[in-house]
Amino acid sequence: MKISSNIKNILSNVTDWRHQLHNNPELGYEEAWTSDFISQKLKSFGIEVHRGFGGTGVVGVLKGDQGGGNRAIGLRADMDALPIQEENEITYKSKYDGKMHACGHDGHVAMLLGAARILSEHKKFNGTVYFIFQPAEEGGAGGLSMIKDGLFDKFSMESVWGLHNWPGLEVGEFAIHKGSVMASFDKFNVIIKGKGGHAAIPQSSSDSILATSATIQSLQQIVSRKQNPLDSVVVSVTQINSGTGFNIIPEKSEFIGTIRTINPNVRKSVHKQFLEICKMTAAAYGCHAEIEIIHGYPVTVNHLNESEKAVIVAQNVVGKKFVKTNLAPSMGAEDFAYMLEKKSGCYAWLGAGKGKRGYMLHNSKYDFNDDIIPIGIAYWEELVKQELPIHTSL
Repeated sequence: MKISSNIKNILSNVTDWRHQLHNNPELGYEEAWTSDFISQKLKSFGIEVHRGFGGTGVVGVLKGDQGGGNRAIGLRADMDALPIQEENEITYKSKYDGKMHACGHDGHVAMLLGAARILSEHKKFNGTVYFIFQPAEEGGAGGLSMIKDGLFDKFSMESVWGLHNWPGLEVGEFAIHKGSVMASFDKFNVIIKGKGGHAAIPQSSSDSILATSATIQSLQQIVSRKQNPLDSVVVSVTQINSGTGFNIIPEKSEFIGTIRTINPNVRKSVHKQFLEICKMTAAAYGCHAEIEIIHGYPVTVNHLNESEKAVIVAQNVVGKKFVKTNLAPSMGAEDFAYMLEKKSGCYAWLGAGKGKRGYMLHNSKYDFNDDIIPIGIAYWEELVKQELPIHTSL
């Protein structure tokens, strides 16, 4: 494993930063303390700081001193916490009830800050690095907000790169996908309207509950019969609400849930099938369906050229046998997808082991594995050196 003495020398500092971040979690678009913390660190490294993108987002700008090249890349870390009550008993436990870093964004920020410090001290690259600290990844589309606020207009970069800790992969392993890596997610809300009445006289009603039950069952056709079995699709109904009494057939019934796919074209076809099934099944029971599909994050799709580059970078850090390129995509979603729609780039997974005490992402007892901090810093440093190489004269 390729970990430089420069990284080892700052490791205790970076670990302390991670613990401070864990101690002070903030939800999406509320990352005021986090934004201040990041900005102060970047300024202390001599890095130019820009704030306000996506509300609380921060961008650090660092130019190399090796040739004054005009190439530029962006390195992104997400920085928001989750609305979860932490159950860990650790010295740096969350200060705030109902908020904790249960997805490792504290570690992502710390690793990118560590890379910023190393790169600012040596500047052995030719071009510009943009350190992108993004708010509101956990459902708030902070990446899209930063783009709308002019991230790529103000900072011209040719590619953008992301890194996420991944429990389940061994420490020291990377996973690089050449194509889809994370699923899209969409939410749906369906209201089935019928004709209410007395439960003892069902023939005088159009039963919205019966129509809802049949609709939910019919929606399972999308995965089992209407899509190619090789295409990953999830249609999950997660909540049903209806009725006011044991002897009343309700006028309406409502259900909500999520749709997830890993192919943008499949996403469109699933939406079409969903609408058709809801409308036709409700009608068959004498009811009417009102359907809302709320678009969430798009599919996160790595660009082939950048994926191949990321593979080489990871191999240079941990060795060829520890870089996996054949893992299945995750059905979780990631708003780095918006950045990859605008710029070439790659989103990599960094193995975090089995999770401390066996707890995985989004769990109230999850805690980022500090053992992977030097690996993450080394990956960022190696990536910059590869993408912004120093030109030597012959």
